[in-house]
Amino acid sequence: MSYTRAIPKIRYNLSAHPMPTATQFRLVLVTFSTLPEARKISRSVLEKHLAACVNIHSAPVESIYRWKGKIETAREHLLLIKTTTRRLKSLEKEVLRLHSYETPEFLVLPISSGSKAYFRWLSDSCKQ
Repeated sequence: MSYTRAIPKIRYNLSAHPMPTATQFRLVLVTFSTLPEARKISRSVLEKHLAACVNIHSAPVESIYRWKGKIETAREHLLLIKTTTRRLKSLEKEVLRLHSYETPEFLVLPISSGSKAYFRWLSDSCKQ
């Protein structure tokens, strides 16, 4: 005996919830002189939904750079901030507002590829 059960077709409105694409996301690099400052700014940008995730390189990196005509060296802490292109300007404004440097590093790198599930989470995390 064979039983057949009709399974209703469910149609999703894909335009209502478009799949995030890599081009919507950015990786931002920022350095800090102290770990407490890096942590403070990380928390602020996360609380304001300006980023989904911040990785703090807690072991200092050695930076060698030209500043006001001289070669300088410093031990700094590097942040890797994951955000959306939509939140980028607000993120930069918040970092510059709180940062102790006269001219802080704020470098934005495009993300060319990644996990769709991660992109969905990243997108959802940067919404207010």
